[in-house]
Amino acid sequence: MSTTGTDDGGATARPELVDRPDLLTPEWLTAALRSAGHDIHVTAVEREQVGTGQMGTSVRVRMSTEGDHDVPDTLVAKLPSPDETKRAMVAGIYRTEVSFYRELAPTLAVRTPRLWYSDLSSDWHRFVLLLEDLAPRRQGDQILGCDVEQSRRAVENLAGLHGPRWCDPTLEADWMTIVRGDGAEMVAMITRDATDRFLGRYHDRLDAADRHLLDAIPAKLASWILARDDRFAPLHGDYRLDNLLFGEGPDPVAAVDWQTVTLGLPGRDVAYFLSTGLAPELRRRHERELVEAYHATLLGHGVRDHPMEECWDDYCFGMLQGPLITIVGAAYGEVTERGDEMFLAMATRSCAAIRDHEVLDRV
Repeated sequence: MSTTGTDDGGATARPELVDRPDLLTPEWLTAALRSAGHDIHVTAVEREQVGTGQMGTSVRVRMSTEGDHDVPDTLVAKLPSPDETKRAMVAGIYRTEVSFYRELAPTLAVRTPRLWYSDLSSDWHRFVLLLEDLAPRRQGDQILGCDVEQSRRAVENLAGLHGPRWCDPTLEADWMTIVRGDGAEMVAMITRDATDRFLGRYHDRLDAADRHLLDAIPAKLASWILARDDRFAPLHGDYRLDNLLFGEGPDPVAAVDWQTVTLGLPGRDVAYFLSTGLAPELRRRHERELVEAYHATLLGHGVRDHPMEECWDDYCFGMLQGPLITIVGAAYGEVTERGDEMFLAMATRSCAAIRDHEVLDRV
């Protein structure tokens, strides 16, 4: 049984929930888009996989259509993993991403793909999203890093996530919460285990100073997560170059992969992006001006009572987001050669930023 999303315009009955690319037929696409209120008839479809899909499957759908309608001829469909065991393990993130597009994205100014249709099973194991295809935008490269202008555009887009719902007391939902109490201790325990795995795998590729620093972080993590809870906003959680698409025009950066959305200190997203995406020397020269650009955009979205110095201090404090996400991702994700290079680049850049800002002494 599937649940009805807010994108359902009620024009026709919703079709059966599909969870495989081959089920994205002309008949199903027609029914789905008509149920969302679009007068469309899909006559043929071509499908191609997009990306590697560790947690699920993404498919570019090229449609031949009849009639006048507002739907573009190409969409991207997101579907669950073909592995039933993995579906059960990550069902919560499927729910989070569908809920983000349905409930939260329309209230924000961050650039994301437009949602055209969604469906989610009651156990969250099966879902489908039909999203705007953002090609020919170019995906960022976490290993190569980015330049200052790309960083500026990215943090200004990030302010569009944080600013419109800044400290909104109505934000918290059963799928998006602030981590509290035992939850913070659980994150710290998971990170301790992940850190041991990470240091064991990459021991010979990390210098002694980085190994020592990474080993010390889990003991500080629960206190860090619980601190500064008077300032909160939606967090992407994994706002990094591989999850950003760069283009031209009035909205040059778009963010994808909204599976890790939660509530927390906004500076964590900013710190994670700049500390992992910029080479340390480049970050040191430009991070203040980039945080100032983020802060100015926050003010443009109506944020008050958050002076620049407080924003800067939150940015410095938020630096533990880098190793938190990097180490857990490396420890429990699929092992690949590119993944190894990416996680090492992110970890070493994060360590440099944490030392620069003496973050462990702040917690």
